Amino acid sequence: MLKRLFLAAAALILAVTQPAVAADPENTLVMEIATGKVTIELRPDLAPKHVARIKELVRKGFYDGTVFHRVIPGFMAQGGDPTGTGTGGSGVKLRAEFTGEPFVRGVVGMARSASPDSADSQFFIMFGSAPSLDGRYTAVGRVIEGMESVDRIKSGDPADNGIVSKPDKLIRMQVLADIKK
Repeated sequence: MLKRLFLAAAALILAVTQPAVAADPENTLVMEIATGKVTIELRPDLAPKHVARIKELVRKGFYDGTVFHRVIPGFMAQGGDPTGTGTGGSGVKLRAEFTGEPFVRGVVGMARSASPDSADSQFFIMFGSAPSLDGRYTAVGRVIEGMESVDRIKSGDPADNGIVSKPDKLIRMQVLADIKK
């Protein structure tokens, strides 16, 4: 009995401490940032058009070398703007794909202006829960590994809406299926 209990506890510890495994390499992003490596599971079931566009941009190298220009502690880190100012994008606006998916720690969403149909290339990663975003922004995925690297992204000035001076870079982003082993 004691041996069985020990084996069950050991199995549980191993299951909890093992890194998340991407179920679908075609819908998994690997992001190298200044603070480490982050793995994101994309959710085409929630936002098929946004996910397809993100993968298209990733495969073109669009995000490589961009910065996290807006980072608000306890809220989110925003990147994906080629100008680094928060006003740029790829030039293709997407219609909103809102769902009931809650915006909690690790969720990746699409940034937009006041217009619901204005999301482009900018995205954000949640540091915590923000129910005010639920059903009002498009969720595209979640961090499944490397959230500690996201937590270390340089924060912005809260008095300046989280704008970061000398922001951390997103070095490279790839679709896992495209990475040569």
